[in-house]
Amino acid sequence: MLQATPQSTLNFAKKFSNYKDFYIKHNNLIFSKLGLGTFNKEPYKEENYVFHYIEGVKEAVKNGINLIDTASNYRYGQSEKEIGTALKELMDEKEVTREELVICSKGGFIQLEFPFPKNPYTWIEENILDKKLATQDDLELDQHCMTPDYLEWSCEKSLENLGVDSIDIYYLHNPEMQLIKLGQAKFLKKIESIFKRFEKMADKGMIKYYGVAVWNAFINDKYSQEHINLEDLVEIAKKVGGVNHRFKYIQTPFNIAKTSIYTMPSQTVKGEKCTLLQAAHRMSIGVISSSSLLQMNLFKSSFKAETGYLLDSKMVLENDIQLALQFVRSTPGLISSLFASKVPVHIKKNLEITKIKATPRANYDLMYRV
Repeated sequence: MLQATPQSTLNFAKKFSNYKDFYIKHNNLIFSKLGLGTFNKEPYKEENYVFHYIEGVKEAVKNGINLIDTASNYRYGQSEKEIGTALKELMDEKEVTREELVICSKGGFIQLEFPFPKNPYTWIEENILDKKLATQDDLELDQHCMTPDYLEWSCEKSLENLGVDSIDIYYLHNPEMQLIKLGQAKFLKKIESIFKRFEKMADKGMIKYYGVAVWNAFINDKYSQEHINLEDLVEIAKKVGGVNHRFKYIQTPFNIAKTSIYTMPSQTVKGEKCTLLQAAHRMSIGVISSSSLLQMNLFKSSFKAETGYLLDSKMVLENDIQLALQFVRSTPGLISSLFASKVPVHIKKNLEITKIKATPRANYDLMYRV
């Protein structure tokens, strides 16, 4: 099975003169500090199907990004399929090899398919319920399903869409959607059955590593009904996979306006309160952040001049989008941060930040006082 490899990801990074500053090593793989995301809001809108990510993915890879993130439900599978087309074209053009890229997808939401089925409930019945992948009780709001059988089926669909043999990081997508319904004890038992299946999928080569992608679950107060403590997940992974378990990554939002994973002690490890980034570091879990630009909601007013100076004292960067990306790529403890863009010229412009060094730690920490 072709997967990302240590030597090939290093070879990719060495193609770029700034590789020592813009790339990071985790689990012996080399990651670009920014990754390309492919999430778009409101997938049912027709406007989401008059563009494609193909040229955007190609531009990102050609400009130094080797982390590509998607999910089975993004634009009802279209995002995965377009990534697959882009990868094939890049490989045919000898621009990149499969082993140089870290490809991530997610399962959990009901993916449906494009064009949107006339009756989504009939689609769910025919594709999920009739195939015994889940029962009606396993579906939350007819949107989310996380039985092991459904997740493995969903992963198979993702592999087909992406045109690859194996996914490097496969996330359980927003499991907190079912936390309130299940309650903490049943929820963790469900996670155990899923992680057990993910370990088997890794044994078969369908995936290299697995993880959990959430919205607020890791930063919610511990008394919240949608709080997940990372230590609980790691203990489950050890139980089902031993010390060499493949639960290695989490994904969670982080940006210049939403900094809780760096500042808020929402987690507990061995009885000690700590931030999510601290917890992940102590348990050797890689953190990949999403929503770096907060779906462009960060830019309703300009950043303060002090913010720009702290992030880029040489005044090289030209706009607030570049500053926002400079902020996340400079965050201590993050493996990589995702941004979404479908326009090649925007991607190339955004990645001009790779030409400067990350913000020094002293300046970075001053950001939280501005």
